[in-house]
Amino acid sequence: MTGNRHASTTPTMAPTATPTLPNPPTPTRVVLADDQDLIRAGLRLVIDRAPGLTVVGEAGTGEDAIRVAREARADVVLMDIRMPGLDGLAATRRMAADDSLAGVRVLILTTFEVDEYVFEALRSGASGFLGKGARPEVLIDAIRTVSRGEALLSPSATRDLITRFLTLHDSEPVLPSPLLAALTDRERQVVAMVADGMSNAEIAAQLTLSPLTVKTHANHAMTKLGARDRAQLVVLAYQTGLASAPRPRPVHG
Repeated sequence: MTGNRHASTTPTMAPTATPTLPNPPTPTRVVLADDQDLIRAGLRLVIDRAPGLTVVGEAGTGEDAIRVAREARADVVLMDIRMPGLDGLAATRRMAADDSLAGVRVLILTTFEVDEYVFEALRSGASGFLGKGARPEVLIDAIRTVSRGEALLSPSATRDLITRFLTLHDSEPVLPSPLLAALTDRERQVVAMVADGMSNAEIAAQLTLSPLTVKTHANHAMTKLGARDRAQLVVLAYQTGLASAPRPRPVHG
């Protein structure tokens, strides 16, 4: 009987393939446009600490904001309205009209969340607005929201904004748009309800649809009307007469 007849042998293991790790997501590139150095420094401190966000440039005027956004390949520009020279509204308007900056989202920073400039900012192409007194976590969430192509315009803010606009512009004529003819009846209905300050969930409940279907109708309407996002969809709804003054909403409590 040989000594190694029943000796166990260790099977040869196939080399283990090194798992391929997914590339980390590209951080959202943010440009700060404000004429006050202290405000820009504070914003940079907050944003650079947030995962997935990075400040890639700063500007103190509207002209510089456009230039820096282009050179730094910005995803989001935090834009102050009141700046020397070219102000934030004019800068936003130019950026919205510039095809090379089509993917850049503008988030307006304002001292007052609803003032006479905000509607004009949204009409100029901004994706939303945020008060300068917002908490850091709200600011970070706002940047992430607009970077996804969504509008930073809550239903309550929509109603406040439109009410203010209608008060200021009550005598201005409504200009019907031939683009409205491209909308289906359902799309018109959804757009009017969006402009009335209703959320997707509220619209879905009233029309017996799913929130996803409501969002799809809204997205189709945005494409047909040339609206960059939900904020501009609301603006166009009132400018073209598709929506009228918001109806009183029930108060719960």
